[in-house]
Amino acid sequence: VWTTAPYTDASPDSWYASAVRYTYDNGLMNGTGEYSFEPESSMTRAMLVTVLYRLDGQKEPTGANPFTDVEPDSWYTEAVIWAVENEIVLGMGDGTFASDAEITREQMAAILYRYAAYRGDDMTTYADLAAFPDEERVSAYAREPLAWAVDRGLINGVAQGGESWLEPQAGATRAQVATILMRFLKQK
Repeated sequence: VWTTAPYTDASPDSWYASAVRYTYDNGLMNGTGEYSFEPESSMTRAMLVTVLYRLDGQKEPTGANPFTDVEPDSWYTEAVIWAVENEIVLGMGDGTFASDAEITREQMAAILYRYAAYRGDDMTTYADLAAFPDEERVSAYAREPLAWAVDRGLINGVAQGGESWLEPQAGATRAQVATILMRFLKQK
């Protein structure tokens, strides 16, 4: 029997059950409480960077914190500094990181793309975003990362009216991020 233990709010019959289990078993995503995963809650920018920091072995960052809105002793400070040092995150362009902001699907793709490049993956991409009705909504910085994520099968689109939509500006839930991380990591 498949289980999402210890979480009582993630059904073993859900579409994301295996991803929740995978991220738990591999120490990548913590629950939001001892028994809660909150699969439908928003994934924040700080949460995603922290997951990648754990995945990379939580190497001690050596640089300084460049962001005005990242406190020196928050639970994600070291992860953010590590991500900046390794060019995995660039911030919001105004000196802030927006740690608690809900991560968008295109931001998630861009961060994963940069992480994959950092770890030395082949970044060749053949996907064409034109297959998606909303491809014109993709921000310029995210076009190549989203094409890469589609090419690798990490993002398949959201089904609406018989078509798959990228929904690049939409927020990503914790369940969606867990699923994309599992797909990403199982490719290596």
